Amino acid sequence: MRVSKLAFVYFLLVFSAGFALAFIRIPFLVPVFGVRIAELIEMPVMLAVIVWASRRLVHRNPTLTRFERLSVGLVALALLVAAELAVALFLGARSPGQYVASRDPVSGSVYLVSLVFFAVAPALWSTRPRPGNSSKPTPLGGSA
Repeated sequence: MRVSKLAFVYFLLVFSAGFALAFIRIPFLVPVFGVRIAELIEMPVMLAVIVWASRRLVHRNPTLTRFERLSVGLVALALLVAAELAVALFLGARSPGQYVASRDPVSGSVYLVSLVFFAVAPALWSTRPRPGNSSKPTPLGGSA
């Protein structure tokens, strides 16, 4: 139950940021740069949101094991993919297959890599405090 609740919160933070950014990307960036470049411009912001949300999750739940954090990421990934396909179906009237086929090959590939990062990011952070700073998790369990 705890993993599913945390996964939902993690999903919600990242999905809502992406949904909000779409209101900037679609009307302002796509007409100027095209879909590919607009999506690639948005990607660093989304990666920063993923880092922030995953570190926040680890910081607020220091007793989670690495396996539990990975489980949170995988459940959140399933929620994210389901939400993306649902939005494509309801807003774009496209089937999941049509939606996937319509993705730009370059920005779509970068997006797939970001999905993998989204899934594993909670497991990348250590719950051990950094020396001299007890409030921030460290990446990959190492020291700063």
